[in-house]
Amino acid sequence: MKEDDETKLLQKLVKQRKDSLEIYQQQKRTDLAQKEQEEIEVIEKFLPKQLSAEELQAEIKNIIAETGATSSADMGKVIGAATKKLSGKADGKTISATVRELLGK
Repeated sequence: MKEDDETKLLQKLVKQRKDSLEIYQQQKRTDLAQKEQEEIEVIEKFLPKQLSAEELQAEIKNIIAETGATSSADMGKVIGAATKKLSGKADGKTISATVRELLGK
């Protein structure tokens, strides 16, 4: 298994647990939510350091400049480039939300 594949697998495992965590929190199941949170923390130790919100915004602003994007119509192009460049450093949901925020202005 290549390192890229390993990272993608670990990210998938974290995403599954975050989804479960959200459901358990909505259902007020703190016992199950705690277990999911602990598993997330363990898995994240094996992933590359995630970008902070500020670092992610800076990276995406650079990608917007590189691609020449000017409006929300260019969102797909920016998200594609950002996902490729930032793979393993930020999850797709966060990348999409940040691009939407920056291009929506």
